[in-house]
Amino acid sequence: MDFNYTPEQQQFKDALRRFIDKDYTFEHRKKIIHSASGVSDQAWGTLVELGMTALPVPEEQGGFNGSAVDMLVVMQELGRGIVVEPYFATVLGAQFLKLAGGQEGLLEQVAAGELKLAAALGEKQARHDLFDITTTAKQDGDGFVLNGTKTIVIHGGQADKLIVSARSGGAQRDTDGISLFVVAADVGGVTRRDYRTIDGQRAADITFSNVHVPASAVLGTAGAGWDLLDAAADYGAALLCAEAVGAMDALNGATLEYLKTRQQFGVPIGKFQALQHRMAEMFMQTEQARSMATLAAVKVGSTDAGERRRTVSAAKARIGQALKYVGQQAVQLHGGMGVTDELPAAHHFKRLTMIEVTLGDTDHHLARFASQPEFRNAA
Repeated sequence: MDFNYTPEQQQFKDALRRFIDKDYTFEHRKKIIHSASGVSDQAWGTLVELGMTALPVPEEQGGFNGSAVDMLVVMQELGRGIVVEPYFATVLGAQFLKLAGGQEGLLEQVAAGELKLAAALGEKQARHDLFDITTTAKQDGDGFVLNGTKTIVIHGGQADKLIVSARSGGAQRDTDGISLFVVAADVGGVTRRDYRTIDGQRAADITFSNVHVPASAVLGTAGAGWDLLDAAADYGAALLCAEAVGAMDALNGATLEYLKTRQQFGVPIGKFQALQHRMAEMFMQTEQARSMATLAAVKVGSTDAGERRRTVSAAKARIGQALKYVGQQAVQLHGGMGVTDELPAAHHFKRLTMIEVTLGDTDHHLARFASQPEFRNAA
């Protein structure tokens, strides 16, 4: 297997890195985080100009038809720069639209950077089980009425439209009876409480009170949305794996530089063998994570749902272990500076912490991996 980037992938990588290094510096990012909106229209416009919003969209809708491997390249750079713009949320929402079909108009808007999306999937009682849904979708004539609350919707406050999972049938934890809807964020009955998360990103708790949506708002088939939801969530998890690798790369680089410059007993602390061993282990953990993120990107589009679930869960679990080790070691090796707001390492560590608990943590994905029929049969 050829692990080298194609010329196009290298071009995207280089363009993003130049933008981040020049116009999205750590100090500039801090100003964005502490601004009223928590995001930057200027930075979003640059991402659009660079073709990032068009990358995952099919060519027929004005995009570049980028694969998950193409997106891996982009997400690694965004992780390296700890970019806080609503890119991941929009790309995840676009994946729902692509898988459902019949949403060409919305995908054209995504490609042009005119539409921001957010996936309103989680609920307070569900933890990581996206099929645990209490939000209801009641038939009302030729449409539906939505009622319920979604929690920690990533960039839900900045989205123009929401991808909402709701229960139109079945019991609370059934995979049958789940429907997916595209809902305008400013429609009557939608209330959003926007807030900043520990990693500087934005999230929102969103309440739906008698929100009327037409039948055309349904993605796929009403009551049969679980397979679509499961596949799109795996795509999102694969993107997060790639972002984590970029953040770990940046942490390793920052930590290595600190070990070379921080002196104790008249020599750089990087001369101490015990710290060299820890740095080497951080590197190995990151390289193993990179391999798993690449495998997840290759397999997330598999037509074999079992293979997709196994690979993505294995990657998210292994990368969850790696990011915990790399993040904690980076903080320890930086000493007290490692937890201060003034140092990028602390921000990378916080982002890695949030990636771990987004779309399933390590324990969740280990259990999911072990529950797959192929795993049980092999055992």
